[in-house]
Amino acid sequence: MLIALAQTDCALGDVSENLRVAREQIEQAAEHGADVVVFPELSLHGYHLGGLKRDASIAVDDPQVRELSLLGPGVLIGFHEHTSLRAYNTSAYYVDGSLVHAHRKLYLPNYLAWEERKHVSPGQSLRAYELAKSSSGGRGATLVCNDAWQPVLPWLAVQDGAEVLFVPTNSAASLDPEAMDTGLYWETLLSYTAKMLQCWVVFVNRVGNEHGASFWGGSRVVDPRGVVVAQAPKWEPALVTVEIDPSEARRQRRSVPLVAEARLGLIDREVRRLIDEGGDS
Repeated sequence: MLIALAQTDCALGDVSENLRVAREQIEQAAEHGADVVVFPELSLHGYHLGGLKRDASIAVDDPQVRELSLLGPGVLIGFHEHTSLRAYNTSAYYVDGSLVHAHRKLYLPNYLAWEERKHVSPGQSLRAYELAKSSSGGRGATLVCNDAWQPVLPWLAVQDGAEVLFVPTNSAASLDPEAMDTGLYWETLLSYTAKMLQCWVVFVNRVGNEHGASFWGGSRVVDPRGVVVAQAPKWEPALVTVEIDPSEARRQRRSVPLVAEARLGLIDREVRRLIDEGGDS
């Protein structure tokens, strides 16, 4: 399965321009024989939604977005989604003009310069899905940026059968590197997740500057042993392709069965106990 990492910049609120860039990237990926092109979080809208003078959100079945997957590869792309009642930070996977799966970001940062909860609602579900363009079969799951920082979510995705975790991201350089080096945090997190959950991790971060934030790129693919097998440069747009085999996750899990015994009943009991004792429901 040939994955293309589309490490792009985007124009805040300019959906038409961002669609144009996406089409160019997909066409280039198609020339390389890519099966799936993965874009960063909110790649059709930009991150700072509060800076927009008008609502530019789109529906998950918008024909302009679905048509991107008619250019050849499947497409996993991020956007500001509207429904009849709420808006979401969504990354959706399309194949041959049809929606396969839409993931609405579950954990929304709402501290320091990040104010996502003001502009979107949190999603309410996490599901793995079939990798429709993979000749070797397999299942994937999407975790949008901060979702991947919640240890339970990658674990749940793997327990639902995911062998490839896609992590579209808008990660900016820290304003205080001594307090938090975001690049180092991601490097550690991605390697740990891949190695301990025995899965592929496809991390695609954006580049460019927006509302004082500088996005550093560094997109990469990590194999089920925690080894980086492909990486994009920092600070500049890039299109990187890499061959992965989802079945490698299955082989690794059979060889060293770290995730085979889930004890879901135990987890259910303890989570219910914590809720009953006043935890977050």
